[in-house]
Amino acid sequence: MKAIRVHTRDAGIDGLVLEDVPYPHAAENDVIVRVHAAGFTPGELTWPGTWTDRAGRDRAPSIPGHEVSGEVAELGFGTTGLTPGRRVFGLTDWTRDGALAEYVAVEARNLAPLPASVDHVRAAALPVAGLTAWQALFVHGRLETGQTAMVHGAAGAVGSLAVQLAREAGARVIGTGRAGDRDRVLSLGADDFVDLADGPLTGEVDLVLDVIGGEVLDRSAALVRPGGTLVTVAAPPTVRPENGRAVFFVVEPDRAQLAELARRVQDGRLEPLVGAVHPLADTREAFQRKTRTPGKSIIQIP
Repeated sequence: MKAIRVHTRDAGIDGLVLEDVPYPHAAENDVIVRVHAAGFTPGELTWPGTWTDRAGRDRAPSIPGHEVSGEVAELGFGTTGLTPGRRVFGLTDWTRDGALAEYVAVEARNLAPLPASVDHVRAAALPVAGLTAWQALFVHGRLETGQTAMVHGAAGAVGSLAVQLAREAGARVIGTGRAGDRDRVLSLGADDFVDLADGPLTGEVDLVLDVIGGEVLDRSAALVRPGGTLVTVAAPPTVRPENGRAVFFVVEPDRAQLAELARRVQDGRLEPLVGAVHPLADTREAFQRKTRTPGKSIIQIP
């Protein structure tokens, strides 16, 4: 089959090559997914899991891309809950080959059924950003109806979904970003917008969701009212709310949460932010995107 691989860590994006690779092996409780669309994170070529498996052994060359949408091609031994031909989407394991390929082996529990009305491109944009937003708001942030949430980077892939989810949950939402993001963020349902370049952050909120880190993360601790939570995926916080919690987390696969996200997309209540769509052969170009354009780049495989 065809796949994108990178052979050495030092090669970086320039090392991404399209080549013929062996068809994946379905381990126990795996499924083989025929990939229709895949998402990636530009920084994943530096992640430890891209180069070593769970036992710490070298696993290069590596196939990147850990968001997948496609259909089940075959089942591994002991796999239940899915059948060949079923449309699915989800996350591949960080320490195994990813989805920038015609086929990928994935643990069945990391996948959820994909409704027929949701296309594969939108589905591939959903797993990392959608699960990150969901887990930040409802698992770690414990957001409730009537509370106020501030979402940093509200025009981005994670932030745009977090704004929509928080608003639907009955929270008051304050989105932040650059001045040019204002109209987009308000159109997603935010009640207010704050330009991060326009002076200090002020006010009190029950939850801050940070995807930026650095000074923005440090400044956010003072915004959390007693009993509230600062949640970040950027870095472990060095400044904590005086009478609240601070949580740093890495997104985890969850079939039930994926199903909830897909249901909302199906019903028109949630819309992932899709940017450029590239063929597999243009993956290196997609990784090298230098202009700031809205939406997540997706690789589509006929």
